[in-house]
Amino acid sequence: MNKEYIENITLDDYKTRSSYTPAKKIDMGNFYQIYVSGVQAPKNDNHEVITIDVGEQTKLVFEDIKKILAPAGATLDDVIKAVIYVTDMNDFDIISKIRDEYFKNSMPVSTLVEVNGMTRAGAKIEIEVTAIVDK
Repeated sequence: MNKEYIENITLDDYKTRSSYTPAKKIDMGNFYQIYVSGVQAPKNDNHEVITIDVGEQTKLVFEDIKKILAPAGATLDDVIKAVIYVTDMNDFDIISKIRDEYFKNSMPVSTLVEVNGMTRAGAKIEIEVTAIVDK
């Protein structure tokens, strides 16, 4: 299969724990579709998040997503879909308020689900997004 229309989006300072890319940029003809892997709050060398505060984690996740979208020529305003995983549904109000600030222009379709755990110790939220940008 010819995959010349797929570009891996990577960042020099972005740490990955295994074999994956933070994002893929797909040439769809008249536009590009960008798929961003699930993002959790930044980690230390022991794979623990750097803060346990869910509000701070949420902001850090959105800031990382912005950094990942940038080399693909996209911003949060280009996001059409968001999937948010949380470890405690009681954090919904805190997360929702911050989410609304970051997505005030794009208003993507969204899913939010509670999960049993995350890959990083102390992580309370993970977000993955899909964006579309014109060529």
